Amino acid sequence: MLSALMYVLVPMPCLFFGGGSTQFLMSRDGGGWMDAAKFLTGASAMGSIAIPIILKHAHMIETGAMLIELVSFFIFICTVMCFHQASLDDDW
Repeated sequence: MLSALMYVLVPMPCLFFGGGSTQFLMSRDGGGWMDAAKFLTGASAMGSIAIPIILKHAHMIETGAMLIELVSFFIFICTVMCFHQASLDDDW
């Protein structure tokens, strides 16, 4: 459930501080709110990776469960990158 919560939290800084666009993540421009959104996005993404590893280290989950969580995170990131690429194209 912690991983599901992290998947919900990852796009929230983009929605609140970036105006729903992912273009601000790749730019060097910005101010305090843009930098906060970049930091929160990075922190929640690292949390999505760290939670399964920490639970495996504490012997609360097995290796297979950790691998499933990490593969699902990889699929989630690929989906976000495809959305970002599609949003850059004007043909859509």
